[in-house]
Amino acid sequence: MPSLERLLRPRSIAAIGGIYASRVIEQCQKMGYAGEIWPVHPHKTEVAGLPAYASIEDLPDSPDAAFIGINRELTIEAVQILCRIGAGGAVCYASGFLEADAIGAELQTRLVDAAGDMPIIGPNCYGLINYADAALLWPDQQGGRRLEKGQSGVAIITQSSNIAINFTMQTRGLPLAFVGTVGNQAQVGMSQLASSLLDDQRITTLGLHIEGFDSIEGMERLALKARSLGKPIVVFKVGRSEQAQAVTLSHTASLAGSQAAANAFLSRNGFGQAHSIPVFLEALKLLHTYGPLEGYRFSSMSCSGGEASIMADAAVGRKVYFPGLDESHRKSVEAVVGPRVTVSNPLDYHTYCWGQRDTLQAAYAAMTGIGFDFNLLILDFPHPARCESWEWMIAAEAFAAALQENRAKGALVASMAENISERYSEALIQKGNVCLYGFNEALQAGEIAADIGSAWRGETPPPILKPSHSPGPTRTLDEAEAKQVLARHKVPIPQNALIDSTPQLVTCAAKLGYPLALKVLGIAHKTEAQAVYLGIQSAAELTTAASNLFRRGDRLYLERMVESVIAELFVGIIHDPQFGLLLTLGSGGILVEILRDSRTLLLPVSRKEVEQALTSLKSASLIQGYRGRPEADLASAVDAVMAIQQYAISEQNRLVELDINPLLLCAKGEGVYAADALIVLQQEE
Repeated sequence: MPSLERLLRPRSIAAIGGIYASRVIEQCQKMGYAGEIWPVHPHKTEVAGLPAYASIEDLPDSPDAAFIGINRELTIEAVQILCRIGAGGAVCYASGFLEADAIGAELQTRLVDAAGDMPIIGPNCYGLINYADAALLWPDQQGGRRLEKGQSGVAIITQSSNIAINFTMQTRGLPLAFVGTVGNQAQVGMSQLASSLLDDQRITTLGLHIEGFDSIEGMERLALKARSLGKPIVVFKVGRSEQAQAVTLSHTASLAGSQAAANAFLSRNGFGQAHSIPVFLEALKLLHTYGPLEGYRFSSMSCSGGEASIMADAAVGRKVYFPGLDESHRKSVEAVVGPRVTVSNPLDYHTYCWGQRDTLQAAYAAMTGIGFDFNLLILDFPHPARCESWEWMIAAEAFAAALQENRAKGALVASMAENISERYSEALIQKGNVCLYGFNEALQAGEIAADIGSAWRGETPPPILKPSHSPGPTRTLDEAEAKQVLARHKVPIPQNALIDSTPQLVTCAAKLGYPLALKVLGIAHKTEAQAVYLGIQSAAELTTAASNLFRRGDRLYLERMVESVIAELFVGIIHDPQFGLLLTLGSGGILVEILRDSRTLLLPVSRKEVEQALTSLKSASLIQGYRGRPEADLASAVDAVMAIQQYAISEQNRLVELDINPLLLCAKGEGVYAADALIVLQQEE
């Protein structure tokens, strides 16, 4: 695909069509676009005060960019002509393509064919807004302002045109350099558009509102490029609910995909993840100002104990936290705020020094000089029309000076968005500072920035595996077969024997020793099907169990039970058509679905990733030795998972599903064992 340079930064624009094309011209004129604008209309001689051309062929030159605001059939014709005359690219506004019906799908194929090597955005999208060059291929109102010369800003790309309009209307002081929509992504996808925008030095940060990924490989390349350029990317991925996935499919003909897999993919590649529009915007604002953060250690200051309490509560359950102060730091802060203030973090410094510029700066400097990764000052300004705010300005200026004094990073935080004006927030950003709106939003934005920083400090991940699967019949290995396969790949399994008669059962039991487990082979969920007996302690119990189980099947599986188990894990691998092989690690046993305590990773994974996933589970305290219990053999658990991965990679083009539940963890140094296993493979042709 040729460069998008001409399309994204055009010196000439062709506006093709009626009312929508005229609105594009009006938006360009309103913002002060300095390039050529050529209206194309078959019946008008003038549009928006500019001479119109009857056809695309009549244009004085090949346009760098074109907005096509006509119906879907005529759009295809226009694209074909633009390609023939060497245009730099086009926005296809019309809907009714792949997102609509079978006829639309055929039309979209024809549209892509007509474009040839010429880039097209859409169809079914509003277009592009370049605030740095005042070039708007945009058929509607928008709320952004032109980026002044020498300024920088963020770029936002979305599949939803209405969401894009809303983003331009934000009054949070977020400096916008570019807003674009991609619609159906028939040819140019979000990842390619985003990659091209990273090349613009006026863009510091990217925000992507994603309904469906256009290209997994493209997103991986985008992540590498963003990391190399030091330009963070925040993703707001929708599709967590079944309803959202259904709407996504009908909206842009995109598949939202597995949310757990998508989250794992984004995290693996260093994309920040926001789950609401306010957090998305606040994270972009923070990253534009400071870039990724070094860690999750935050400080908070306010002149109200109520605000300090709310902020402390907002951090519960998050990776960001407010560490306590050691004695030397506590004394340095107390020396400024006085003995009547209880020094802590979050800090309520009271109002003893309110309005005193030097004292406030000293107090803020004492906290921000400790070395926190990010510092917050809670400050809600009074109503601008009915109150005076000069004392609040003193506090804000003192905080900015304290940050500069310590070369620290920090933000003003308003509890409500309406309590700091857009104008002040914009001015603050131009000075290299930032204001965040909302306690929860501020902490989530900070956590996103710290997540990106953590990912960038780690090793660059390898590309995910992309197995070649084709629809076809599958074969499920029974537990005995599955365990033998795992054992050959160095996954430990308990001592066992295959049983097809009662006399054989007694002989094998004597060799294995008690306690024993006896199961029917060929039944997947044995507990629910009452096809398993556990904890068998004698030959009599064993004979009774066998008598009952032989009624359920003719092949039984006898196994020596593992004793002194410290913890149980679930290890699963499935093939996802979009993300390849997904590894799920979680709390195991019969309550796995109820506990829902799991982490999803994409193959290949490193030992470090596996260990981090296991120690981040809610059940990690059991592994680490809960209340004096022995510590579990974590190292052997990681060994087993890595061995399972090697098997999965060796069978990546056939493996459909692999489950081990539970993987039994014994005490440290005593190993782990796969107590139950299921493997589903595609049948070889």
